Amino acid sequence: MNAGIKRARRITFWTLVVELVFAWLGPAIQIVVEIRTEGEVGWGRLALAAVGLPIFTWLFLRVVHAAVDGRAAVREVAAAGALAVAMIALGGIGTPELPETASRVLPFGWAMLAATWAGVAVLAVGSRAAVALTAGAAAVYVALAFLLVPGLGEHRAELFYYLSMVALLPYSNRVWLWIYRLIIQVHEGRDAQAKLAVTEERLRFARDLHDLVGHSLSAIAVKCELAVKLARAAPEQAAGEMTAVRGLAKDALREIREAVRGYRAIDLSAELGSVRAVLEAAGIRCTLDLPERTPPGEPATLLAWVIREGTTNTLRHSAATRSRITLRLTGTTAVLEMVNDGVGGQSGGDGGTGLIGLSERLAAAGGSLTARPTGSGEFILRAVVPTTTHEHVLTEAVA
Repeated sequence: MNAGIKRARRITFWTLVVELVFAWLGPAIQIVVEIRTEGEVGWGRLALAAVGLPIFTWLFLRVVHAAVDGRAAVREVAAAGALAVAMIALGGIGTPELPETASRVLPFGWAMLAATWAGVAVLAVGSRAAVALTAGAAAVYVALAFLLVPGLGEHRAELFYYLSMVALLPYSNRVWLWIYRLIIQVHEGRDAQAKLAVTEERLRFARDLHDLVGHSLSAIAVKCELAVKLARAAPEQAAGEMTAVRGLAKDALREIREAVRGYRAIDLSAELGSVRAVLEAAGIRCTLDLPERTPPGEPATLLAWVIREGTTNTLRHSAATRSRITLRLTGTTAVLEMVNDGVGGQSGGDGGTGLIGLSERLAAAGGSLTARPTGSGEFILRAVVPTTTHEHVLTEAVA
């Protein structure tokens, strides 16, 4: 899993788990209030908190794990709901007569379990089901609160505040989960774009080979068959056919070499424009810092390959939001730097096979390639290649 996705998953999970504070805080407040006003608390209520709350927490965590993983934990949701109702009812039984201040706290005691349960019960259901579950949790709370807390109707402000929490917690949790799933979709879209680009290039190369070589191989096959038939009856004519076959084979070999040479040679300006479009389509702001002129020929081709590989790694192995491509001409060398802020999924080590291959190609041409994270939370890919004295305009071509 991508490092950015792992980080988003971790943040989403713990954001949802924080809601458990309400489940523990409500009963704790009630128990503390009873101890301070009455001097003691029922052992049954303490046992209920010591046993019921850990079980509810365990069920809660399972529901959150399932929701973040895109699954629906129906049995855990049902069990947590039943346990919450039982704990609310049992926790409110035998509540002593308390002073006015203490009695105003009781509606936010054990009944907080209803809001906590509703916050995760709505995660793996549709919008209508989420509204129904939220309304059901609010109704259960109101019904039990009126039965267990005498004079609750006089505390309308507290009742309204709690019902607002019942409504807002599920909604906020669904928003967090929606943002996490949106991040996953963006990451999958990046992977799809990178794979599509590779697939299109392979198809183009396959079409070129078919068009260039198919005719020559067909002609060679026909002439070979004719030479076999003429071998005994007309040896001289058969020799002529084989000479023609040799010529066709040489032509086919030349065409293949030209096709491969054209496939390996990438236009630097076209690659820069394509890379910027792809990165910005993936939601990564791309900045180009280019000179007016750049070396043509093999150095430009090598730099274009570095740009293509660096962009592919940015899309597939990082959580970048910004990317900067800088090209500088320094005397007899050209220095290319690709910097992005998605260092989480990349490492400088020995790199992948793509970077290793590029490093070998640049070394053979007298250049070098380095890839490493920086101390400022960025990742830099730096290529240095020797240049020639001939240059052509680049900035205008990219624009």
